[in-house]
Amino acid sequence: MVEFEDKVKEVIEKTEIVCIGTCGKDGPHLVATWGDYIRTIGIQDTGTIVIPAGGYRKTEENLSTNDRVEVIIASKEVEGTNGMGKGFLFSGRGEIQESGEFAELAKSNFPWARGAFVISVEEINGLL
Repeated sequence: MVEFEDKVKEVIEKTEIVCIGTCGKDGPHLVATWGDYIRTIGIQDTGTIVIPAGGYRKTEENLSTNDRVEVIIASKEVEGTNGMGKGFLFSGRGEIQESGEFAELAKSNFPWARGAFVISVEEINGLL
């Protein structure tokens, strides 16, 4: 379990697009979601990111054989190392949950969601 520090939380609050990578038998696969979606459900203090899952069929297929996930967030509105612009790479493990607390939270906020994409963050590395 990791803890999200203040700078990570600031970038999460200002990011527009969240890029998510998984890898399966056909190689890497990328999907994206809106920053507003993860802010609506919330970043959990336990080092967990919860994203509403609509499609994500290829992502779910990849997770069934390799649950490793990488997520990139960034914002030009946050002070970085060399001026404006800061990002983070989260590495961890993920799963699609169609029932349970996180799935119900996603479905109640997003009627189109079939469940939640739950990512347990194990490592955070700064970018920019």
